Amino acid sequence: MSLLALIAAFLLEQLHPLSARKSLYGWLSGYANFFEHHFNAGEHRHGKVAWLLAVLPLLFGAMLLYWLLYRVHPLFAFALNVLVLYLTMGFRQFSHYFTDIHQALRDGELGRARSLLSAWRGEPAHELNAEEVARVTIEQALLSSHRNVFGVMIWFVLFSALGLGGAAGALLYRLGQFLRARWGDEDEDTFGLFGNFSRQAFHMLEWLPTRLTAMTFAIVGDFEDTVYCWRTQATSWPEEETGILLASGAGALGVRLGMPIPQGGLPFDRPELGIGDDADADFMQSTIGLVWRSVVFWLILLLLLTLASLLG
Repeated sequence: MSLLALIAAFLLEQLHPLSARKSLYGWLSGYANFFEHHFNAGEHRHGKVAWLLAVLPLLFGAMLLYWLLYRVHPLFAFALNVLVLYLTMGFRQFSHYFTDIHQALRDGELGRARSLLSAWRGEPAHELNAEEVARVTIEQALLSSHRNVFGVMIWFVLFSALGLGGAAGALLYRLGQFLRARWGDEDEDTFGLFGNFSRQAFHMLEWLPTRLTAMTFAIVGDFEDTVYCWRTQATSWPEEETGILLASGAGALGVRLGMPIPQGGLPFDRPELGIGDDADADFMQSTIGLVWRSVVFWLILLLLLTLASLLG
């Protein structure tokens, strides 16, 4: 059932990309603002209570709904899983930016590539040259593929394996990610310690998926270079999970990521990740292949586990 739900969600998004996702994020913003308004007194314990009250009722509600639908008929529970995956997971949440930037660099339209990258990241990119645009775009694609696809997929499979309903796992991961961005990444002068728990909670939610994604990159890419970069370079990045993803992705592709980029007229220092050649449009094409091979690997793995369970 988990495998079929994932395949159905992938196909549904490819055939009919969700146009109402901005409306969904608007609703989530209002939902998060409600708890922030009523609980944010700048203390860690307030942030913890707000996070638990925001997440746990939706989580238990999703599990209860799954069980109720399953008792009526398994197809209804299957439909719930597909719907939640459709809302929480997918390439189309980031792939159009990547594709357009890739094409702009192919056509020599550096200005357009910069504008698209700036719109995607929410940070100015007008100082970047073509190699830097390609490098930062690959980094963003690796992170986005994990957070929009693999992280959701892994928590969906974990909850399904535990009999809790995969929809609840996908929802937990995306809510944790959203509240981290809303509360944990904000200016500490504004939020005080309120956002600390959202960062800690998402760190726990990311621990296993990050490492499974990195292992997948190693299996479907250059295994030795991936392991080498993961072990020797990941800890140099300010955020552990981000460092693991970027270092393993760079090693799998054989490309150099990280490194300083201009920002505000000055070089913004970033550690070097990966080994091999400088990034360019060809490596962007290789990044697409790496991500799709990783998806196929997970689907094949789930198929084998499903067959083993049926035969057992």
